[in-house]
Amino acid sequence: MQIIQASRRSFLGTTGSLSAVAVALLAGRETLAQGMGGDPSKDVSILNVALGLEHEAINAYQLGAGSGLLQKPVLDVAVLFQSHHKAHRDALIATIQKMGGTPVAEKKLDDYARALKADTLKNQSDVLDLAARLELGATNAYLGVIPAFGNRDLAKVAGRLAADETMHFTVLTSALGRPVPANALSFGA
Repeated sequence: MQIIQASRRSFLGTTGSLSAVAVALLAGRETLAQGMGGDPSKDVSILNVALGLEHEAINAYQLGAGSGLLQKPVLDVAVLFQSHHKAHRDALIATIQKMGGTPVAEKKLDDYARALKADTLKNQSDVLDLAARLELGATNAYLGVIPAFGNRDLAKVAGRLAADETMHFTVLTSALGRPVPANALSFGA
């Protein structure tokens, strides 16, 4: 888990400088991206960190779905959330390529299994707990980049990604029978 937390901290530490060009491309707004400045190589590096996190999430859900530990309807929800992360991945890959970069490659499933300590997952609650922790980290990572944008459209993209991750976290927390956060402003701190 330290590897995951370190990579999310790294993402938070670097994404504050993600350019408006990168976010506009990520949002599919190429017209908006035209004429904007920025350092494409720096943006590609930042986007590749985000892409690495999306690869990790996709594989975490794959490990959970393939473990035989998830029961319906939880299994169906996990597969749905995996599809959301695949959409995020595809958007990041397209943006990186539009910027002339090379998307970071996905690792083998076994590599993610080792990094996530999948061998310690013994029941559905273990799988949901892992997924909830990953989703919380992703929520906070995406929320961390919003203040960097003066353009509301660009901030909206990061907000939409954070909203997806927050929804995932909330549903997983509910499935675990845990209470919703007691305090306001629980995310992104």
